[in-house]
Amino acid sequence: MIRETIVTTRDAGGRVHIAPLGLIEEEGGVIIAPFRPSTTLENLLSNPHAVANYTDDVQVFAGCLTGRRDWPVRPATIVPGVVLEQALAHDELAVVRVDNDPQRPRFHCRVVHAETHAPFRGFNRAQAAVVEAAILVSRLGMLPAEKVDREVEYLRIAVDKTAGPCERQAWEWLMQRIAEHRAGGGAPR
Repeated sequence: MIRETIVTTRDAGGRVHIAPLGLIEEEGGVIIAPFRPSTTLENLLSNPHAVANYTDDVQVFAGCLTGRRDWPVRPATIVPGVVLEQALAHDELAVVRVDNDPQRPRFHCRVVHAETHAPFRGFNRAQAAVVEAAILVSRLGMLPAEKVDREVEYLRIAVDKTAGPCERQAWEWLMQRIAEHRAGGGAPR
C-alpha cells in the first residue's frame, strides 16, 4: 500500500526540504523511495531521519511541485527534523536500512514517534483529483503528453464539481506548471 504524504527532511546543515512522496507501507514501518537525483535522497543520506506529514491541505502537494516550498514548520518531537504546521498527524521516521538502486534507492524506516494534531474530516473528490494531478506533474518528464492530457481532462470533472477555493488554487498551480513544462520550462527539483 502506498500512502501519499508530505515528507520533510533536513540536510547536514539543517536546511529543511519539503516534498510530496508516496510512502510504501511495510510491516513495522515505511519505505521512502526517492528518485535519483533528488534533494530528499541527498538529505536522507546525510541525515537518516524524516517526518511523514499527513495533511488534507492539497495546496502543499501542488505547491511543492510548482516551486512553492515555503510552508510553516515546527521542530519534530524526537528526530532531528520538522513537522509541517498543516499536518493533521505525523510520523517521525528513522532509517534502519537502505537498499541501493541506480534509479530509486529504498530507505526502510521505522516509526519512532507518532502524533495526531487535528481530526481528519474526509477528502472531497477535488482534493483527491489534485493529489492525482500532482503525481502527474511530478512525472511530466516521464509521461507522454497525451496521457497527461487524458488524465487531466478526467480529473478536472471532480475539481469543477467539488472544489473549494484551496483546491481550485492548487489545481491552477498544477495546470500552470504543465503549461510551463510544455513551453520548455522543465520541472522544479
